[in-house]
Amino acid sequence: MGKLVSTIFVTLDGVYQAPGGPQEDTRGGFEHGGWSFPFGDDDFGRFVTEVFGRPGAFLLGRRTYDIFASFWPNMTDPADPIAAKLNGLPKYVASSTLTDPGWAGTTVIRGDLAKEVTALKERTDGELQVHGSGALVQSLLALGLVDTLHLLTFPVVLGTGLRFFADGAVPTRFRHAGGSITAAGVSIQTYDVAGRPEYGSYA
Repeated sequence: MGKLVSTIFVTLDGVYQAPGGPQEDTRGGFEHGGWSFPFGDDDFGRFVTEVFGRPGAFLLGRRTYDIFASFWPNMTDPADPIAAKLNGLPKYVASSTLTDPGWAGTTVIRGDLAKEVTALKERTDGELQVHGSGALVQSLLALGLVDTLHLLTFPVVLGTGLRFFADGAVPTRFRHAGGSITAAGVSIQTYDVAGRPEYGSYA
Protein backbone atom coordinates (compact mmCIF):
# COMPACT_ATOMS: atom_id res chain seq x y z
CA MET A 1 0.00 0.00 0.00
CA GLY A 2 1.35 3.40 -0.96
CA LYS A 3 1.78 6.30 1.41
CA LEU A 4 -0.08 9.54 0.77
CA VAL A 5 2.48 12.34 0.88
CA SER A 6 1.53 16.02 0.69
CA THR A 7 3.94 18.83 -0.21
CA ILE A 8 2.57 22.27 0.63
CA PHE A 9 4.06 25.77 0.57
CA VAL A 10 2.95 28.26 3.25
CA THR A 11 3.93 31.73 4.43
CA LEU A 12 4.84 32.49 8.05
CA ASP A 13 1.19 33.45 8.59
CA GLY A 14 0.01 30.19 7.06
CA VAL A 15 -1.18 31.35 3.63
CA TYR A 16 -1.00 28.73 0.87
CA GLN A 17 -2.77 30.67 -1.88
CA ALA A 18 -1.03 31.25 -5.23
CA PRO A 19 2.63 30.59 -4.36
CA GLY A 20 3.69 30.24 -7.99
CA GLY A 21 2.46 33.29 -9.88
CA PRO A 22 0.33 36.45 -9.83
CA GLN A 23 -2.60 34.91 -11.75
CA GLU A 24 -2.48 31.45 -10.20
CA ASP A 25 -5.33 31.99 -7.73
CA THR A 26 -6.88 35.43 -7.24
CA ARG A 27 -9.87 34.31 -5.16
CA GLY A 28 -10.97 36.96 -2.66
CA GLY A 29 -9.07 39.64 -4.56
CA PHE A 30 -5.73 38.09 -3.54
CA GLU A 31 -2.92 40.31 -4.85
CA HIS A 32 0.18 38.54 -3.54
CA GLY A 33 0.44 35.65 -6.02
CA GLY A 34 3.95 34.44 -6.76
CA TRP A 35 5.31 34.91 -3.23
CA SER A 36 7.39 31.70 -3.25
CA PHE A 37 9.29 32.56 -6.44
CA PRO A 38 12.11 34.72 -4.97
CA PHE A 39 13.18 31.83 -2.71
CA GLY A 40 13.69 29.19 -5.42
CA ASP A 41 17.41 28.50 -4.93
CA ASP A 42 19.54 25.39 -5.44
CA ASP A 43 18.65 23.95 -2.02
CA PHE A 44 14.96 24.28 -2.82
CA GLY A 45 15.48 22.69 -6.23
CA ARG A 46 17.33 19.74 -4.72
CA PHE A 47 14.51 19.04 -2.28
CA VAL A 48 11.86 19.18 -5.01
CA THR A 49 13.90 16.87 -7.24
CA GLU A 50 14.27 14.38 -4.36
CA VAL A 51 10.51 14.39 -3.75
CA PHE A 52 9.85 13.73 -7.44
CA GLY A 53 12.13 10.70 -7.26
CA ARG A 54 9.57 8.80 -5.16
CA PRO A 55 6.03 9.01 -6.63
CA GLY A 56 3.99 6.12 -7.95
CA ALA A 57 1.06 8.39 -8.84
CA PHE A 58 -0.25 11.90 -8.27
CA LEU A 59 -3.49 13.10 -6.69
CA LEU A 60 -4.40 16.72 -7.35
CA GLY A 61 -7.19 19.14 -6.59
CA ARG A 62 -8.97 20.70 -9.53
CA ARG A 63 -7.32 24.12 -9.31
CA THR A 64 -3.77 22.73 -9.03
CA TYR A 65 -4.53 20.21 -11.77
CA ASP A 66 -5.57 22.97 -14.17
CA ILE A 67 -2.39 24.94 -13.40
CA PHE A 68 -0.18 21.87 -13.89
CA ALA A 69 -2.03 20.69 -17.00
CA SER A 70 -1.50 24.04 -18.71
CA PHE A 71 2.27 23.87 -18.11
CA TRP A 72 3.84 20.43 -17.70
CA PRO A 73 2.64 18.69 -20.91
CA ASN A 74 4.68 21.32 -22.80
CA MET A 75 7.85 20.34 -20.90
CA THR A 76 9.04 17.45 -23.06
CA ASP A 77 12.73 17.20 -22.12
CA PRO A 78 13.11 13.56 -20.99
CA ALA A 79 15.96 14.64 -18.70
CA ASP A 80 13.63 16.89 -16.68
CA PRO A 81 12.94 14.71 -13.61
CA ILE A 82 9.76 16.55 -12.65
CA ALA A 83 8.19 16.73 -16.10
CA ALA A 84 9.03 13.08 -16.81
CA LYS A 85 7.18 11.94 -13.68
CA LEU A 86 4.20 14.26 -14.00
CA ASN A 87 3.68 13.44 -17.66
CA GLY A 88 4.43 9.74 -17.40
CA LEU A 89 2.79 8.55 -14.17
CA PRO A 90 -0.93 8.14 -13.43
CA LYS A 91 -2.68 11.32 -12.31
CA TYR A 92 -5.92 11.46 -10.37
CA VAL A 93 -7.91 14.67 -10.00
CA ALA A 94 -10.67 15.09 -7.47
CA SER A 95 -13.45 16.98 -9.24
CA SER A 96 -17.19 16.80 -9.59
CA THR A 97 -17.19 19.02 -12.71
CA LEU A 98 -14.22 17.96 -14.85
CA THR A 99 -15.44 15.59 -17.55
CA ASP A 100 -12.81 15.46 -20.28
CA PRO A 101 -9.27 15.93 -18.93
CA GLY A 102 -6.85 16.68 -21.75
CA TRP A 103 -3.66 15.66 -19.94
CA ALA A 104 -2.71 12.09 -20.85
CA GLY A 105 -2.87 9.62 -17.98
CA THR A 106 -5.51 11.51 -16.01
CA THR A 107 -8.42 9.85 -14.21
CA VAL A 108 -11.14 11.96 -12.59
CA ILE A 109 -12.28 10.70 -9.20
CA ARG A 110 -15.80 11.45 -8.04
CA GLY A 111 -18.01 10.23 -5.27
CA ASP A 112 -16.84 9.32 -1.79
CA LEU A 113 -13.38 10.88 -1.33
CA ALA A 114 -12.43 8.62 1.59
CA LYS A 115 -13.32 5.45 -0.30
CA GLU A 116 -11.73 6.54 -3.58
CA VAL A 117 -8.47 7.72 -2.04
CA THR A 118 -8.15 4.67 0.22
CA ALA A 119 -8.47 2.50 -2.90
CA LEU A 120 -5.87 4.64 -4.70
CA LYS A 121 -3.41 4.23 -1.83
CA GLU A 122 -3.94 0.47 -1.87
CA ARG A 123 -3.11 0.15 -5.55
CA THR A 124 -0.26 2.68 -5.77
CA ASP A 125 3.26 1.31 -5.68
CA GLY A 126 5.34 4.10 -4.18
CA GLU A 127 4.08 7.43 -2.91
CA LEU A 128 0.70 8.83 -3.85
CA GLN A 129 1.82 12.45 -3.98
CA VAL A 130 -0.31 15.55 -3.57
CA HIS A 131 1.32 18.83 -4.61
CA GLY A 132 -0.31 22.11 -3.64
CA SER A 133 -4.06 21.40 -3.69
CA GLY A 134 -4.54 22.99 -0.27
CA ALA A 135 -8.30 22.53 -0.05
CA LEU A 136 -8.00 18.85 -1.03
CA VAL A 137 -5.24 18.26 1.53
CA GLN A 138 -7.38 19.87 4.23
CA SER A 139 -10.11 17.36 3.41
CA LEU A 140 -7.65 14.44 3.33
CA LEU A 141 -6.19 15.43 6.72
CA ALA A 142 -9.69 15.62 8.18
CA LEU A 143 -10.37 12.11 6.83
CA GLY A 144 -7.13 10.74 8.30
CA LEU A 145 -5.76 9.82 4.87
CA VAL A 146 -2.50 11.82 4.89
CA ASP A 147 0.57 9.87 6.03
CA THR A 148 3.32 12.43 5.59
CA LEU A 149 3.36 16.21 5.18
CA HIS A 150 6.29 18.16 3.72
CA LEU A 151 5.58 21.66 5.03
CA LEU A 152 7.69 24.35 3.38
CA THR A 153 7.47 27.64 5.29
CA PHE A 154 8.67 30.73 3.44
CA PRO A 155 10.00 33.80 5.31
CA VAL A 156 7.25 36.17 4.28
CA VAL A 157 4.01 37.42 5.86
CA LEU A 158 1.14 38.47 3.59
CA GLY A 159 -1.69 39.29 5.99
CA THR A 160 -4.42 38.08 3.62
CA GLY A 161 -5.15 34.91 1.68
CA LEU A 162 -6.39 31.39 2.22
CA ARG A 163 -4.72 29.73 5.20
CA PHE A 164 -3.73 26.08 5.21
CA PHE A 165 -4.54 25.27 8.84
CA ALA A 166 -7.78 27.22 9.01
CA ASP A 167 -10.27 27.53 11.86
CA GLY A 168 -12.10 24.23 12.21
CA ALA A 169 -9.18 22.03 11.15
CA VAL A 170 -9.30 18.58 12.76
CA PRO A 171 -6.93 18.51 15.77
CA THR A 172 -3.92 16.50 14.62
CA ARG A 173 -0.58 15.54 16.13
CA PHE A 174 2.51 15.21 13.94
CA ARG A 175 5.84 13.46 14.47
CA HIS A 176 8.86 15.33 13.10
CA ALA A 177 10.65 13.13 10.56
CA GLY A 178 13.41 15.43 9.31
CA GLY A 179 14.06 18.86 7.92
CA SER A 180 16.42 21.53 6.72
CA ILE A 181 16.63 25.25 6.04
CA THR A 182 17.54 26.44 2.55
CA ALA A 183 20.13 29.15 1.95
CA ALA A 184 17.24 31.50 1.10
CA GLY A 185 15.61 30.79 4.47
CA VAL A 186 12.82 28.38 3.54
CA SER A 187 12.14 25.94 6.37
CA ILE A 188 11.55 22.46 4.90
CA GLN A 189 10.09 20.19 7.57
CA THR A 190 8.72 16.68 7.15
CA TYR A 191 6.05 15.44 9.52
CA ASP A 192 4.35 12.06 9.82
CA VAL A 193 0.74 12.21 10.94
CA ALA A 194 0.55 10.72 14.44
CA GLY A 195 -3.11 10.77 15.43
CA ARG A 196 -4.77 13.21 17.81
CA PRO A 197 -3.00 15.74 20.06
CA GLU A 198 -1.96 14.82 23.56
CA TYR A 199 -2.45 17.28 26.40
CA GLY A 200 -0.85 17.98 29.73
CA SER A 201 -0.17 20.75 32.21
CA TYR A 202 2.88 22.58 33.56
CA ALA A 203 0.98 23.35 36.75
